[in-house]
Amino acid sequence: MEGLMLGESIWLGWDQREASAFAVARSTCRQHLTRPIPIYGLILDDLQKAGLYKRPIEYRPSAADKPVMWDVVSDAPQSTEHANSRFFVPLLAKTGWALFCDGDVIFRSNAARLFDGLDRNKALYCVNHKHAQKPGTKMDGQVQQAYTRKNSSSVMIFNCDHPANRALTLDVLNTTPGRMLHRFCWLTDSDIGELDQSWNYLIGETAPIEKPVNIGHFTLGIPDMPGYRDCEFADEWRSSLNDWARGSRNIGA
Repeated sequence: MEGLMLGESIWLGWDQREASAFAVARSTCRQHLTRPIPIYGLILDDLQKAGLYKRPIEYRPSAADKPVMWDVVSDAPQSTEHANSRFFVPLLAKTGWALFCDGDVIFRSNAARLFDGLDRNKALYCVNHKHAQKPGTKMDGQVQQAYTRKNSSSVMIFNCDHPANRALTLDVLNTTPGRMLHRFCWLTDSDIGELDQSWNYLIGETAPIEKPVNIGHFTLGIPDMPGYRDCEFADEWRSSLNDWARGSRNIGA
């Protein structure tokens, strides 16, 4: 790659229902970093108060007797608070490379490696998942939604300086159905670079891989939810949560 792209940032999706997941994501990300890259929480409430996020959200009843967040623009449910706000990251980061990850991930290696050797002719990098989406529910009863490039947008690196990403204006971000944004509708296939599958390993979905998992993604449910307590990497997740909770003190040490 010719020249040097200045500016690197990491953005993690926040959902108040999954505060424990966010704690693990942020702490394990910071734990493995080998250079000082800022880590930000992407908080829907902040975007709304700033007048940036104007997509109307309703809370509708569901068969599981729990209110479901409903994105009115998409006329569809959204399973997390960062379902659509993730696409605001280039606008927020403004320049450089910006990594977005769902809040229900565990970093198992140095995320700084993701920024090394990127081609600035690409507008976005992601893992190109090709698995068939299983029907049913996930998390706390959320209905699985099927769409093109499902889960590819759960870990993605934006080239905030790429001309193609200028198409993500506030008007587009607030009026485009989420299923279109998740398909990267503002990009051509040639604008999209591919990350190794180890950087977005879908726990319970992705077939086992031979290489080490760099980012494990609890896309179906985090280990403190019923039905997912014994999923892959669950013990590692709980250990990381305990490490975060105790901070620098280790009782009995």
